[in-house]
Amino acid sequence: MTTPTLTKPKAKFNALTVSEVRRLTDDSVEVSFEVPEELQADYDYVPGQYVALRAEIEGTEIRRSYSICDIPRPGTIRVAVKKNLGGLFSTWANETLQVGDTLEVMNPQGAFTSRTHVTSLNDADAIAEKAGNANLVAIAAGSGITPIMAIAQTVLAENPQATFEIVYANKGGADVMFAEEIGDLKDKYPSRFAVHHVLSREQRVNPLFSGRIDDEKLALLLDKVLQTSTIKEWFLCGPFELVQLCRDELDGRGVDAQDVRFELFTTGKPGDGPGQGNTGRPVITDPEGDNITISFTLDGLSGSIDSPVSAKESVLNAALRVRPDVPFACAGGVCGTCRAKVVEGEYEMDENYALEADEVAAGYVLTCQTRPTGDSLVVDYDA
Repeated sequence: MTTPTLTKPKAKFNALTVSEVRRLTDDSVEVSFEVPEELQADYDYVPGQYVALRAEIEGTEIRRSYSICDIPRPGTIRVAVKKNLGGLFSTWANETLQVGDTLEVMNPQGAFTSRTHVTSLNDADAIAEKAGNANLVAIAAGSGITPIMAIAQTVLAENPQATFEIVYANKGGADVMFAEEIGDLKDKYPSRFAVHHVLSREQRVNPLFSGRIDDEKLALLLDKVLQTSTIKEWFLCGPFELVQLCRDELDGRGVDAQDVRFELFTTGKPGDGPGQGNTGRPVITDPEGDNITISFTLDGLSGSIDSPVSAKESVLNAALRVRPDVPFACAGGVCGTCRAKVVEGEYEMDENYALEADEVAAGYVLTCQTRPTGDSLVVDYDA
C-alpha cells in the first residue's frame, strides 16, 4: 500500500481574529484564532502542519511561520510563539498582541506530518487503520514541541494501539512549554505515552537527563531509553544542529530515512533568519545588460521578468517584483511555502530543508533558494 501524499492547497491569507492569548512560560504564549464557518474548509489541517502569520509592525510587513499546536478542532487554530532574542515578531506577539486583534493568517501548509495516517481532518478511522500497532518517537527542543503536541495528542486519541515517546530538551524546568498538557497526556495514557525531559542547565537525579544532547548523550538515549528497532516513525523538531545530529545517528543505525520526519527552526547558519536577502531586495535591470528571463505561473496567470545575471537573484525575489501575492513565509529554505515546479530551464537550489527527495526528483524547488543558471527559467506555482 502506498503512503498518501499531502495535497498542497493554494497558499492564501485571511484575516482572523485572536480569540485567546495564553501564557505558557515567561517567554512563550499560545495564540488562538477564531475561524469563521465560511473559512473552516480552508483551515482544514493535518497535525504537524504550520500557518504563516503576517502583520505590520513598526511600519514593516513581517511574516513568520508557527506550527499548529492542537488537535484539529473546526473553528479554531492555535499556535505557540516563543520570544527570541531580538525577534521583532515574537517579541511583539508575547508583549503586545491581545484578544480581539486581527492578523493575516495563511491557510495550513507543510509536510511535517505522520505517514501513518491520511490527510483528512479528524478522520479517526483512517488514522487507526493506517497506524496499527505503531510505536512513535519524537525528539524536540524548546518550541519544537509545538507540532509534536498536535501529532501526539491525535495519534494517542485515535489509535488505541499506538504508543508515543518524547525526548524533550530545554534549558530548565521553567522553559518547558505545554507542561500541563504533557502531564495530562501522561495521566490519560500512562502505558502508551512517556516523556523524558533533558535539561541543559539544571542537574537531574539521572545524569543522562542533564546537559546538552550531544552525540554521546544521544547514543546513550537511543541505547538505554528508546528501543530503536521497534520504532515505526521518528519526529525531529528543533534547531539545525540537534536535528542533523539525530538524523546522522539514526542513519548510522540503519533507520530508513523515510521513517524519519524532521522540521527546523532555522538552518542555524551564519546570517540565517527570515528573509536572508531572498525577498524584497531591490534589483534594477539594465535593458542593455546581461539578463535572465524568469517566467512563472500563479493562479492561472503567467508573468515574466528580466533579472540581471550579476544580481544572482532568487526566483522568489524576482517574482515578487511583479506579483506581490507570490506565496512565501520564511524565505530561508525551511518552511516550503514558496514551492514551485520547474517547467523549463536550468537552475541551482542553495538549501532545502522542506522538500522530500521525490519532490526534488520531480522538479519541485523552493523558489526562495533557487537561481537560474541558464538564459531563462520557467516555474509553475500551481503545479
